[in-house]
Amino acid sequence: MRCPYCGNQDTQVKDSRPTEDYNSIRRRRVCSGCGGRFTTFERVQLRDIVVAKKSGRKVPFDREKLARSISTALRKREVEPERVERLISGVVRRLESLGDGEVPSETIGLLVMDGLKELDDVAFVRFASVYKNFSAADDFKAFLSTLNDVDDEQSDEN
Repeated sequence: MRCPYCGNQDTQVKDSRPTEDYNSIRRRRVCSGCGGRFTTFERVQLRDIVVAKKSGRKVPFDREKLARSISTALRKREVEPERVERLISGVVRRLESLGDGEVPSETIGLLVMDGLKELDDVAFVRFASVYKNFSAADDFKAFLSTLNDVDDEQSDEN
């Protein structure tokens, strides 16, 4: 692992432990060149995922980009970091289990929306406004009215 401070490739693991959700390993490392200390995370990756964009372009899936977009939707919301990490890991696991190495970007957006709906209503609407490209207040009204219709149907069933 390359040292983020000096670029030296000779680093040693000083401590390893599983994260709280047991989906990754946290490793504390020290650089033999500059003595700098840093943390890395190791996760299981079942397969490489390629994202098929609406434009037709294909790009490698980026877990960090997914995490950033979810964090942006959750900005200033009081949600435990462990729950956010579980959402991100859950989306990645579902993408990997789809069986196909190529996933449409729409599928990722829908999985994130499903997860955010369970996690935080405000973050869900924030994400949806970007994902569905809202351009006016009426777009929000229409979206929220469809949510209310779905919620009413679900409460009638129960």
